[in-house]
Amino acid sequence: MKGRDLVALWEWTAEEVASVLDLALSVADDPARYADALRGKTAFLYFEKPSLRTRVTGEVGLAQLGGTAVTQTPEMGRIGKRESVADVARNLERWVDIICMRTFSQRLVEETAEVASVPVVNLLTDLLHPCQALADLLTLRQRFGDLAGRHLAYVGDGNNVAHSLLIAGALSAMKVSVVGPRGYEPNLRVFDRAREVAAAHGGEVLYTPDLREGISGADAVYTDVWASMGQEDEAQARRALFMDYQVNDELFSLASEHAVFMHCLPAHRGEEVSDTVADHERSVIFDQAENRLHAIKAVYLALVGH
Repeated sequence: MKGRDLVALWEWTAEEVASVLDLALSVADDPARYADALRGKTAFLYFEKPSLRTRVTGEVGLAQLGGTAVTQTPEMGRIGKRESVADVARNLERWVDIICMRTFSQRLVEETAEVASVPVVNLLTDLLHPCQALADLLTLRQRFGDLAGRHLAYVGDGNNVAHSLLIAGALSAMKVSVVGPRGYEPNLRVFDRAREVAAAHGGEVLYTPDLREGISGADAVYTDVWASMGQEDEAQARRALFMDYQVNDELFSLASEHAVFMHCLPAHRGEEVSDTVADHERSVIFDQAENRLHAIKAVYLALVGH
């Protein structure tokens, strides 16, 4: 996979996703083994959006592999404004080994990847969040072993996290149900792509507004904030509409008795999730956060490795 991009998980095969998860498991179990694996390698991290988990794990992850990460925020210069995206990409490819981007626009990541000769990694856009999905599947692998046939129920807005979970789950022969109010379904283009991938790999994808239909028997119940970054002006209206989809004790009880609770964080406790579920003994939200580190290290190793 050396030299490949991670712009969208539908560009990867099921075998490639599985191999990166295998590598992430190895990194998590024996980090010392990889301590010098990327010595001398450099990453450029570009952040248009605020970040805690993505920025810390992106920087720390490469440092733990022996490399160096350089971070840029919009205050230091916004890509595509002072200089064209293509010219920025052609500069960066002369200096660094990998470009990682957390942006508002999926197209900006795609344009950079079209030009740059070094790997480009999508750290989050308005459409997708593939590195989060890899960390989430890693968490489920650690908990349940084989992913095939497992049921992940995502509750809430059909956003970038839901989109990447649909694709990642489909590639892993899982059932992924997105449960939320009408009008806030996943992007139809992404959902259709996920359905095609699921059919090819023995998985299943589903959208439903019905809580019982979407959650019954699930192995994992996942939620995210109701208003993502850039949607703050919709927060009040969304809160009223989504309250029936809060993951509380009653809703969580619809899932399997062994089900885990998942959230990509930050969580708005009392909105999309109750304290009792966020702090439940079967909550794995901080395992997911830890696995952001192991997952990005595996991505670095796979795409940039010597």
